[in-house]
Amino acid sequence: MDKTIYYNNLYDYYGELLTDKQRDYYEDYYFNNLSLAEIAENYKVSRNAIHNQLKLAILKLEMYEKTLKLYEKRL
Repeated sequence: MDKTIYYNNLYDYYGELLTDKQRDYYEDYYFNNLSLAEIAENYKVSRNAIHNQLKLAILKLEMYEKTLKLYEKRL
């Protein structure tokens, strides 16, 4: 649960830097609590495509924080 809170905080800072698709998937998964299968069905893509985009979104959020350190500075 702590990682989810951390990622949601990073999303608050850097979410606008993600692609529209990544934001939609991220919000459906982390905010709307939809499963990968449900998201895949809604967007007519594979479950694996959703998984890969979520993974990429998390990596981007971590990279932005590593570079800009906005969340760290707030703490």
